[in-house]
Amino acid sequence: MDKGLVIRTTGSWYRVLCDDGLTIDCRLRGNYRLRGNKQTNPVAVGDRALFDRQEDGTGVIHEVEERRNYIVRRATKLSKQTHVIAANIDLLCVVATMGLPRTSTGFIDRLLVTAEAYHIPACLIFNKVDLYDEELWEVQRELSGLYRSAGYPVLEVSALTGEGIDTVRQAIAGKTVLFSGHSGVGKSALLNAVCPGLNLRVGELSDWSLKGKHTTTFAEIFPLGDGRLIDTPGIKEFGMVDFTEQELSHFFPEMRGILPDCHFANCTHRHEPGCAIKKAVEDGLVSEERYQNYLNILETISSGI
Repeated sequence: MDKGLVIRTTGSWYRVLCDDGLTIDCRLRGNYRLRGNKQTNPVAVGDRALFDRQEDGTGVIHEVEERRNYIVRRATKLSKQTHVIAANIDLLCVVATMGLPRTSTGFIDRLLVTAEAYHIPACLIFNKVDLYDEELWEVQRELSGLYRSAGYPVLEVSALTGEGIDTVRQAIAGKTVLFSGHSGVGKSALLNAVCPGLNLRVGELSDWSLKGKHTTTFAEIFPLGDGRLIDTPGIKEFGMVDFTEQELSHFFPEMRGILPDCHFANCTHRHEPGCAIKKAVEDGLVSEERYQNYLNILETISSGI
């Protein structure tokens, strides 16, 4: 049996980079999906796959090695199934924009919380700063300060002009990095700038909605020096899975150190008396916006959405 890294997924086929340097297109063994797995994709980019070579030059995947970590979301808003975006990640880069189209902090925080839960370091990359006017720069400075104070690196870049691209290269050097964000944030253009020669297709914004059209249609890994870039389709919504109300606050780094000061050990930081988190918000130690996003996520957990 051979081993390799899953570098591309296109529905029922998986491209695997073998340990001997060759690539081979594989399918899943027939009963692999029937093991009570709630994931729509039991094999994801970044997985280490065990497979048998076939006479026709393809392979059949029998198993994947245990994942070190992964990023997962609900397959659809009301679905019980989950979708693994990528596995075995060293760094999550959340690509966002403050305009054309604007990325909500609610979306950003859902991605960051999921990364925290699965022990994946994360950073924020705000793209398209070449389009900013003074008003947008004011919003950007405020948001950058908000996330830096929460402990996240923040990079401000322009894929078009090249501003900040060297800083991105330094941040991801030698790592397996997942780039994720809404459609339209310029993720493909950013990756092309970071890694000249990729030639990923770059889309345009739809005129009527100022939202991005999908340009990446499947997940794929590209080599970059001694590291790897993971490109995935843009995400419209990020539905979170397998979180409890009591543990959610642990995945907000700026809240973690304050939690022991709450009067109740099982405090949800909504309405309980003696809540240290609510006091920290009042005192400006935890941002009002991040706290509101926390409450919104808490509500989705409570309602099961």
